Order: sequence, then C-alpha cells, then structure tokens
Amino acid sequence: MPKDAPVDPRGPRFSAWITSAILAVVLLTGSWRLLAAQTLLFGMCAFISLKLNPWGHVYRYALQPRLRPRTDREEAAPLRFAQGVGFVFALVGTVGYASGLTALGVVATSAALVAALLNAAFGLCLGCEAFLLLRRHVPSLARTQSTPSQ
Repeated sequence: MPKDAPVDPRGPRFSAWITSAILAVVLLTGSWRLLAAQTLLFGMCAFISLKLNPWGHVYRYALQPRLRPRTDREEAAPLRFAQGVGFVFALVGTVGYASGLTALGVVATSAALVAALLNAAFGLCLGCEAFLLLRRHVPSLARTQSTPSQ
C-alpha cells in the first residue's frame, strides 16, 4: 500500500458527514447502486490513495482555506484501514440489496452508518481505533509504521 501524507483531522470528519448522508439515503431508498458507488469510493481510498476521495478535495479547496490553520495531523494508515473496513461493510450491503437479501443490506449499511456518524459527530473513528489496536498486537503492522518517512 503506498503511503499517503498525514492529513488534517477535520477533512476525514467532513467526509464522514457526507458519507453518513449517503448511507442514510441508501437506508431510506434501498438503492444498491448508490451503495455500490460508495463501496467503490471506500475501495479507492483504502486500496489506492486517500487523495481519490472527492469529499477530501471539497474540504481542501472549499472549506480548509476558510478555517483557522491547524498544525496537528493524523497518520493516513489508520484512515485507510478504516476505509477498508467501510469497504467491507458497504460491499456486504451492496450484495445484500442487489441480491434481494434486504435485511443483510440494511444491517451492513446501518453498521457503516453508525461508524461514519461516530466519526463525523464525535471524531471517533472505529476503524482507526481497530487499526491502532491491531498495530499493537501484530508486529508486521508496527514495523511498516515505524519506518521513517521520506
């Protein structure tokens, strides 16, 4: 996985608000196509780069210049892991809705929505916390994060 630069923590929270809205619309409409689009977005951010997130671009170019500058940054690896977790839940939800297993779609989408809302409203990124917990207990994750950045 390529290494993304550290990010302003307000950007992922902004993206989580938009993701929450998208997931809420999916729950209200049962649109597997909209959920498939969100699944694709999660996948691109998790497996390619966080820079592919269009909501991140909106934040960086439209909102961030209007906000007070911040120097604190978050590592990208936990955020990418969280996007991967979102990808799994959204993929399960998409398969559920598309195949007629609506209950599966609702449960998976609801779980993703809860995680997105926790991040948006409280700054609690469940996927990030899971990554940090795993990094403490899986030596290979700790090794990849301890290498100095260039």
